[in-house]
Amino acid sequence: MAAPRQVGVPAWIFLPAALGAALVLLPLAGMLSRVAWADVPALVTSDSARTALGLSLRTAGSSTLLCLLLGVPMALVLARTSFPGQGLVRSAVLLPLVLPPVVGGIALLYTFGRRGLLGAELEALGVQVAFSTVAVVLAQTFVSLPFLVVSLEGSLRSAGQRYEVVAATLGARPTTVLRRVTLPVVLPGLVSGTVLAFARSLGEFGATVTFAGSLEGTTRTLPLYIYGLRATDPDAAVAMSLLLVVVAVVVIGLARPGSAAS
Repeated sequence: MAAPRQVGVPAWIFLPAALGAALVLLPLAGMLSRVAWADVPALVTSDSARTALGLSLRTAGSSTLLCLLLGVPMALVLARTSFPGQGLVRSAVLLPLVLPPVVGGIALLYTFGRRGLLGAELEALGVQVAFSTVAVVLAQTFVSLPFLVVSLEGSLRSAGQRYEVVAATLGARPTTVLRRVTLPVVLPGLVSGTVLAFARSLGEFGATVTFAGSLEGTTRTLPLYIYGLRATDPDAAVAMSLLLVVVAVVVIGLARPGSAAS
């Protein structure tokens, strides 16, 4: 069977596409040109660097788990149900995508902080959220959750409901349909959304520094550590930025549609 004919794209499309690629790649090349390669192993394995990287990986993993626990039900409700005000709810869920992260941090501070909306109740229970590791996880979840919801909702709408209808017709209960049909069908989208949420959590800065501060070993994640190094040790800042780029490239490689589908 002959391969389907490809229409292709206009030749002029390649010029703006190349400019866009250059806009992304040139800053990376500029950063790589400033890396003191001989000092990189010592800089990225220092105690402070390993502490910041370890905290970033732990909090990003925890926030990604929270995104899964909350985001999968949210995507299912948005994609498979209909209720008044659904558009408004969807807009609210996606709001962190367009909000400046600092604004998100301020909102979290005035919700969970000592003088926030829930501050008195949390203080009565002896719970302090702001400026703790829990605050880091909440800030990362706040900014990352829409990535998982958008990815999974799109996959659910693209997959349709024909297999779910067949399973329900054969007598499967809704929970069984969800577990045996829906989730396996949208698994590539779920994996992509999960990896994107993890990547966004790993690189989060604005909401974290506003809501959790920058305390070494407690709230100072790798992006905050790099920002602090800019003034005191630029070479170390570049080396740690390189480490974060490498981690991001690995995550993006895992998030490719082909990787998720395989």
